[in-house]
Amino acid sequence: MDKASKKLRNRTVWLLIIILVVGFGAVITRLGYLQLVKGEELRSKAVDQQLADTTLDAKRGTIYDKNMKILAQSASVWQVILAPIYFDNDEQREYVAKELSQILEIDEKELLEDTKEQSYYVNLQKKVDADVKDKIVELQEYLKEKWDLINVIALLDDYSRYYPYKDLASTVIGFVGDDGQGLSGLEYQYQQYLAGVPGRVVASQISSISDNTNMPFEANQNIAAKDGDSLILTIDETVQSIVEKYMKQGIEANNVFNRGVGIVMDVETGEILAMATVEGCDLNKPFDLSEKDKKKIESIDREYLVKHEIIKEEDNLTNQELDALIKKTKEEEESSSISTKWRNKAVSDTYYPGSVFKMITLSMALQERAVDEKTKVFCDGAIEVFDKNITCTDVHGEQSYRDALENSCNPGFVQIGQRVGEVKFWDYYQGFGFSDKTGIDLPGESEDIFFSDDGHMEPVDLAVSSFGQGVSITPIQMITAVSAVANGGYIVQPHIVKQILDSQGNVIKTVGTEFKRQIITEDVSKEVSEILEENASDGSGTSGYVAGYRVAGKTGTSQKLTDSNYDGEEDYIASYCGFAPAEDPKVACLVFFDTPTTGSYYGAHVSGPVFANIMGEVLPYLEVDAKYDDSETPASNTVAGAYTGLLEAQATKAAKADGFNVSVRGEGKTVLAQSPTTGSTLTTGGTIVLFTDKESLSERVTVPQFLAFGVYDCIIIAEAYDLNVAISGSTAAGSVCSAQSIALGKQVMPGSVISVTFSTQAPVSAVSNPDHQDDSDDNSDDYQDDYQDDYQEDYNYDSGYDDGYYNEGGEEQWW
Repeated sequence: MDKASKKLRNRTVWLLIIILVVGFGAVITRLGYLQLVKGEELRSKAVDQQLADTTLDAKRGTIYDKNMKILAQSASVWQVILAPIYFDNDEQREYVAKELSQILEIDEKELLEDTKEQSYYVNLQKKVDADVKDKIVELQEYLKEKWDLINVIALLDDYSRYYPYKDLASTVIGFVGDDGQGLSGLEYQYQQYLAGVPGRVVASQISSISDNTNMPFEANQNIAAKDGDSLILTIDETVQSIVEKYMKQGIEANNVFNRGVGIVMDVETGEILAMATVEGCDLNKPFDLSEKDKKKIESIDREYLVKHEIIKEEDNLTNQELDALIKKTKEEEESSSISTKWRNKAVSDTYYPGSVFKMITLSMALQERAVDEKTKVFCDGAIEVFDKNITCTDVHGEQSYRDALENSCNPGFVQIGQRVGEVKFWDYYQGFGFSDKTGIDLPGESEDIFFSDDGHMEPVDLAVSSFGQGVSITPIQMITAVSAVANGGYIVQPHIVKQILDSQGNVIKTVGTEFKRQIITEDVSKEVSEILEENASDGSGTSGYVAGYRVAGKTGTSQKLTDSNYDGEEDYIASYCGFAPAEDPKVACLVFFDTPTTGSYYGAHVSGPVFANIMGEVLPYLEVDAKYDDSETPASNTVAGAYTGLLEAQATKAAKADGFNVSVRGEGKTVLAQSPTTGSTLTTGGTIVLFTDKESLSERVTVPQFLAFGVYDCIIIAEAYDLNVAISGSTAAGSVCSAQSIALGKQVMPGSVISVTFSTQAPVSAVSNPDHQDDSDDNSDDYQDDYQDDYQEDYNYDSGYDDGYYNEGGEEQWW
């Protein structure tokens, strides 16, 4: 071999070596990349090609009230699964597509395409109810009989949330979305307990170049879901129903613009027996608008846009621009209306408590010994604090601290607050729990709004805070503090959930009583309770009095100064807060209505009667014995029995045996309906109206005036109009009706029950009182404007000042 040939051969060998090294190196590098870097992703894709994974919803835990009544549960529904690979011909496919499209209400053409897939598992629809399931079963039987198609349609167990009481405690319970996720209330707060663990159906697939075909349905792996845990609440369905019933009456009677709140709390344990934000939603249809909201949205037009300053009167908009703006405004209003229905006003909104707060100020002063039996405060109708004039409803002269509370005297409490001092006031404000969230087990709890973060107060701040002004708190904070006044001074943790049970019914968690601290002594608690009892029986709070029970309570009337959707002149919150029995408190109750717009807007006349009606039913239900003294006329109320469905003669006999008079309407033989309905409260010896044909059901009577009449006069008036009354409030000698649940002139069914509340105070007529309005105008001096200018811009108050222009019922006017 010559030298040139040898050199060429060596070059060729090296070239081959380089090619082999580079080639194998690239292959090895690629394999390493696929194994080490992309390995997990490729393995996942391989599994995906071999398995089809379908989620099975877990059965969500049940929500019970404290007596194990079901408030929310997961009802059985089904998933509809199709195995189109079992079809033998197009005739079968077309028939099933047609039938299923009608049963499931889905597009027939799309369904026909599904039947052509070479698959053992196509999920057609989730959460079908029993009626649809029954139709599917009939179709399955027909297919088996006609073509021997056995496995082409399958039904898998599934669950859907159901709320048997619809809107009861709706803002507390909350609801879930289509994906099973809690969206509000306890459903959201306790999602991790209620949800459970979803199951899976894993279907094997035969891979091919053209498609992925599932293995037969019977060969699939079914991984069972783990059911969710259940909640036992502190809420008592009966107490909740009582609260909502009277709150709804109060909303209607006072034409309340911005809803209302009622809370009943066990003062010893912190258990919430009832929490109602009236005008909530049907939890089974949480996105539906009420008829009231629909009408409001439908009425939105150009005039509305101008009125609400969305556009100006002089704006020249094209029809297209105007229509687009109206459409956008309607959509925003619809969204706002829905979210408002879900909002729990009891924990998420703050308000100025007004004179209800005076019991807290007095507790501070007594605990610090800033006042004693020798202390006198003076009221000449007003008090000046740094050139700010704070007025009163009357000239009370020299008075004790007891008299100052019973007179609801602002100047008197300014002086009591000054004796406490800025530093101690802030200490007790924190101690009573107003500076922190309560920590109640509900979502969306708001914080308070104070003058400063460190508790600093100017002299006028301290003055107005002493009677519940300037400080904005939540209703749950207020009732927690009031419970401390009642129970010996202990701040107790409020809570909604009592126990959590696993799917087998075993208790996995118990929420007991948690005492945070003692803020006042038992002696101070006892003395303030005695004063509040005197106030409810003889002072400014008699509209909340309940015959036979020693109620302790206080009214409040707060004027709102921030922006409001209400278009009227007076925008107020009317409230009443108290507890009973005063000598051994069991429960506290807070009632407030946001912006009553008909007649009176004062706590004494708007909220006091509702408080009395609630406590008048709740206390007997809780088996608290009534004890009447010699000055009281027992409120002889009873409950209507069940007479509907009986023959007229049988129903008449049964009602009379229960102690009622009977009035029969119609010519039928069977009782179609009764008024009042079964379980309604009315005076003993009242009238049960029995309706025996459809024509009689349309009959109506006009509600008369009960205001200013005595107990027996009201009963006689009700009988004359074929109506009934339920009595609450003070029935001592000289008491008169101060409020009626259904206004004069309303049309109602014969036999309807009008709740009438009695007190020793003269009632405010449902018609505006010109003299009363004149008094308020005369006393509106520059303090309101000065104080608003000084502080409204600095602090984002949610609601307003307090205790306006009331000279007849013991409320106070403060500017």
